[in-house]
Amino acid sequence: MPSQLQEAPYSPARITLIIFSLAMGGFGIGTGEFAIMGLMPGVAADLGVTEPQVGHLISAYALGVVVGAPLLAIGGARLYRRHLLILLMSFYALGNIASALAPGYGSLLVFRFIAGLPHGAYFGVAALVAASLVPFNKRAKVVSLVMMGLTLALLIGNPLATILGQHLDWRYAFGFVGAIAALTGLMIVLFLPLNRQEERQSPFSEIRAFNRPEIWYPLAIGSIGFAGMFCVFSYMAPTLLEVTGVNPFWIPIALAVFGLGGFVGNILGGWLFDRLQFRSVGWMLLWSISMLLLYPYATETIWTMLVMCFLVALMVGLGPALQTHLMDVAHGAQTLAAASHHAAFNVANALGPWLGGMAISAGLGWQSTGYVGATTAVAGLAIFLLAWRQQSGPERVDDDVALSQDS
Repeated sequence: MPSQLQEAPYSPARITLIIFSLAMGGFGIGTGEFAIMGLMPGVAADLGVTEPQVGHLISAYALGVVVGAPLLAIGGARLYRRHLLILLMSFYALGNIASALAPGYGSLLVFRFIAGLPHGAYFGVAALVAASLVPFNKRAKVVSLVMMGLTLALLIGNPLATILGQHLDWRYAFGFVGAIAALTGLMIVLFLPLNRQEERQSPFSEIRAFNRPEIWYPLAIGSIGFAGMFCVFSYMAPTLLEVTGVNPFWIPIALAVFGLGGFVGNILGGWLFDRLQFRSVGWMLLWSISMLLLYPYATETIWTMLVMCFLVALMVGLGPALQTHLMDVAHGAQTLAAASHHAAFNVANALGPWLGGMAISAGLGWQSTGYVGATTAVAGLAIFLLAWRQQSGPERVDDDVALSQDS
């Protein structure tokens, strides 16, 4: 049976403040990650570059996440998690303030890469801290609450950043993100006590413990199986304009509906994992395949498109499920595995749009992103089945015992 993280003896009020603080950091990071998408015209005009070049700023940030997640997790393995969270949020605040002050395109490209470095490590460590606060059968729920900050960024943070950029200057949006990160760091200082009983690992022991198939399987599921959602999401705006044929007024509404679906999916994913454990991942991948296959048929009218935006976004539930599963299997490498989970999702963020773009460029149409996304979800399901088959008999029996005790 998966090892249970030590439960800290904090009051419910203190636990609520800690979870809120960690979710606030997720809100800031989510806003900082996606804000550039709504700021493209202003950034391009101000820096004298094309919008595709501004798109490279998104890639630079994602590359920073992929590089920084394992490196900072390994480098911070000997630190107490409270101290590591404060350092990561301070790092993120500085990276975004530097982005706001960047004198040109080249420096902004560098600063976006730097800002992405603490992203994965923060979410990984925050999830471990949150899970240590509650009983074993409620871990996925609190992990989803931390990740709620990320989904609220899609729903609220990005529109706010876009409004700031449109009415003032795009630099204020990154200054806003830097301020949220600084506030998060202060809240962690105030509300998260230092736990000196916390188990810490040496960097080399984390690396040795990390190299196991039961860790790599969920990371592969996140990298490939989740790419379908990003494939559809990245080309949603042109699909609405070119296929659905609506006024651009509907684009932010569709994005808000998508954000609402991600918010609900995040909660459902944690709830489902607490009840079904790892098998919940398989059910969510089956749901993903079904919705992505239906997506092309829903693009003809705005009302079916809005419904499908919500249903596809429920795929976000894979996040807390895979994150919690990694906590169960990554014995001796929990910090590195938890951080790498977010690097994996940024690989999906790059893979989905790339594959969708290839299909569109080949003349298959904007709707083809649904079929491409479904293909990646099928690949993710195949990896899940391999992982399930590789799972040993005793572990599966213990998993079922845990489920029966919770019900």
